[in-house]
Amino acid sequence: MIRKPLSRRTLLRGLGATLALPYLEMMEAKGASASAPKRLCSIFQPNGVFPKAWDVTGVGTDFTLSPILSPLEPLMGDFSVVSGLDNLGKGHVQLTGSFLTGRQISLKKNAVSLDQQVAALVGDRTPLRSVILGTEPPRQGIASGEPIAYANTVSWSSETTRVSPEINPRVAFDRLFRDRTGPAAVSEATRRKSVLDLVLDDAKGLRKRAGSIDRDKIDEYLDSVREVEVRVEKTLNPPTPEWEPTMAPEMLERPGPGLPRDRQMHLRLMMDLMVLSFWTDTTRVGTLMTAHGFSRQNFSFLDGVTSDHHGMSHHKNKEDSVQEYTRVSTWYIEQLAYLLERMRSIEEGDGNLLDNSVVLYGSGMKDGNGHIKNDLPLLVAGGGGGKLRQGQHIRCEKGTPHSNLLHTIGGVMGLESETFNGVSTGVVDSLIV
Repeated sequence: MIRKPLSRRTLLRGLGATLALPYLEMMEAKGASASAPKRLCSIFQPNGVFPKAWDVTGVGTDFTLSPILSPLEPLMGDFSVVSGLDNLGKGHVQLTGSFLTGRQISLKKNAVSLDQQVAALVGDRTPLRSVILGTEPPRQGIASGEPIAYANTVSWSSETTRVSPEINPRVAFDRLFRDRTGPAAVSEATRRKSVLDLVLDDAKGLRKRAGSIDRDKIDEYLDSVREVEVRVEKTLNPPTPEWEPTMAPEMLERPGPGLPRDRQMHLRLMMDLMVLSFWTDTTRVGTLMTAHGFSRQNFSFLDGVTSDHHGMSHHKNKEDSVQEYTRVSTWYIEQLAYLLERMRSIEEGDGNLLDNSVVLYGSGMKDGNGHIKNDLPLLVAGGGGGKLRQGQHIRCEKGTPHSNLLHTIGGVMGLESETFNGVSTGVVDSLIV
């Protein structure tokens, strides 16, 4: 099949904003490409949900959506609700940190998260190994003996190294879509490579003289430097594209400076950037922190809501607080529906971007009132490249660790291991074709 070349004047209509893309090879006529790659999109929602407003009725394909999940009604065949899975740890920090690792933070150490394990497997095929986006900056303080700052991400590249999300849309756009092949980009990459070489040499020498605590800090720093080194190397020696989008990506204008004041605009803009990064094969692994794991964001822009999210999550079963808590949870699902609809609208071969993706959505706790860690609110969307069975409610056996779901998704994405981070006890068979 010969594709019609793209016009650089094509526009992507996101949430009232247009973002500029660089010149893409797909703008020229090309022959048929390989089958579409699989993408992994992990989305974290903070502070849990009110259980009675989340829990669906019925099991298998004969189930009815709950009030919170009702915005997903038009997508019934594209996702599955998975219930009965338990988390590890206590409090916001640990329950956030374990969302993609399945491990409990202990002595400031965790494990490599699902997204970063998949990124290590497939990241050499795209300009960026992964993208981690968010909407809220880190917070300071201590909760349950752990730094609250640890709850600003669910992504860990090593047991001591967190990968913090980018919350500025313009910075995220520049990192994702700036020109990487022009003379100026290559010149800058060459300069940065020489600087990085010196930094790495100095840090390695310093590590030899450091104590155990300082070595952990230096290792975290070295991991960050190596990530930059990988990006520089890909600028100097870009990977050969494996995939050419079937449906032409559309042009967007670069976002303005700073953070959008409108909460929905901010979150949807980050979702648009995430979708675009998959669409253009800039990366195949994306993680989105809809907010900080200890989020106190104010939702008074929603009708009937007057308090902050963390405060209302400790509802003590008071009717007013429960109603506000449920309204905010429903708002988050409305944003998820927006993302899934965007992905479903992008044609890829015989299917669409959602068909070729795995989207994990959920929270690290079931109910903020008491920090309940059992029976997490989780759902999985997308076809996983034909490997997932959707349109069902899967109720797992009581006491099943949520790492079993991480193990399942990892297998779909190509990870090969007997367990996930040594804590899973099996896989969620009903989800797999």
